[in-house]
Amino acid sequence: MTKVIAITGKGGTGKTAVAALMIRYLSKKGKFLLAVDADADTNLPETLGCENVKTVGDAKESLQVEIKKPRPDNPDMNKESILKSKVYEIIEEMPGYDLLVMGRPEGTGCYCYVNNLLRGIMDKLIVNYDIVVIDAEAGLEHFSRKILRDIDDLIVVTDASRRGFQTAERIRELVSELDSNVGRIHVIANKVTDANRQEIVKLAGDLKLNLIGVIPLDPKIEEMDIKGIPLFEIPDDSVAAVEIEKIVQKLGL
Repeated sequence: MTKVIAITGKGGTGKTAVAALMIRYLSKKGKFLLAVDADADTNLPETLGCENVKTVGDAKESLQVEIKKPRPDNPDMNKESILKSKVYEIIEEMPGYDLLVMGRPEGTGCYCYVNNLLRGIMDKLIVNYDIVVIDAEAGLEHFSRKILRDIDDLIVVTDASRRGFQTAERIRELVSELDSNVGRIHVIANKVTDANRQEIVKLAGDLKLNLIGVIPLDPKIEEMDIKGIPLFEIPDDSVAAVEIEKIVQKLGL
């Protein structure tokens, strides 16, 4: 059975870094892995060291044009097959994992038909993998559209702030309101220091949030970001990489 992990959280908390480190660790374990960048503000490819990627958004735009073309010679052309081939074309095969970038939201016009086709394609695509890791948007619009319908574990990344934990609490409430197919909801506190660690753990307990991991502030990540070095190259003994390994083990992956 494919395990689907989605990672979200408010901007600036480091959710993409957490997603990249998780993808790095799982790929090194030999899992057949699909990484999905579902954030309109696409950052995951760069963080992983993959550049100039094509997106599902591009494929949807192309199909939208095809739909509008009159086809008296072939009115029954299978549009799902066309979109499916386009999606498979843009999957980047990287060492240890495949990468699929969703791209920016659609422009004007109704994409309901194309989105419905995409849902079916994604359902068929993800079963080919052991694990799917999704770097999701900060909000839950992507889940409400249900292009990716079933999530086994939703991880909310927060920084060491009360506002970040309140965001995690709202996301938990929204998931319930949307009646989404989400199994478990976890919280990761990121960029935590020794000075605020105890308070962070207490705050999570007060809000009844399942705090699955506490990632210390890692100067190595800041150094690599400034130098433009992909997080895939982070040393195994960095404090963030060590904590990600513990988190993945708690998830049973």
